[in-house]
Amino acid sequence: MRGGGLALWMLLVSTVLAYGPSSPLALAKVQVVLDAQITADEKTVSEIVAAFDQAESAVQARDVDTLMTLYSKRYNYHRLRKSDARRLWEEIFEYHRQLHSTHLFTRIVTAESGGELRAEVTCTGALWGIGTESGQKVTIDSWSDEVHYLVKEDGKWRIIGNAGVAPETPRFGHAPHPLF
Repeated sequence: MRGGGLALWMLLVSTVLAYGPSSPLALAKVQVVLDAQITADEKTVSEIVAAFDQAESAVQARDVDTLMTLYSKRYNYHRLRKSDARRLWEEIFEYHRQLHSTHLFTRIVTAESGGELRAEVTCTGALWGIGTESGQKVTIDSWSDEVHYLVKEDGKWRIIGNAGVAPETPRFGHAPHPLF
């Protein structure tokens, strides 16, 4: 884990263990940490945070159509397309209730590439819910120092996927992170 990533992850985990994933402290949703490395202007940071806040609201409302507006039309993450992400979310909504997530942004870097504005957002967080069959709280997904690659598309920030080529076979214990 790089830099303060371990400390952030420990803070997130200790908050959830102490208060539970449904506590107000664990529901911090989207936060830019105080010492985050930021090369973007304040407006861009606000727009990116707003995009993730809108996605969180869509998750809580179980609104897959609104949630999918966070994904670029060109979304491609380790060969998963936007339609694959939609299917994953539909299954999550089918098998879980009371969903919520936390995103702690530690780095937001923007650059122009090929005439379009792009951003790399380094994030630690998790997605929780209650299993519809078990009634138990479950961690559906968690990530540490994951880089969300975004593109400014149709005036909005959207997740485009990974940069570069994914390995043919993921490393042991490492699965693609397609949700956020």
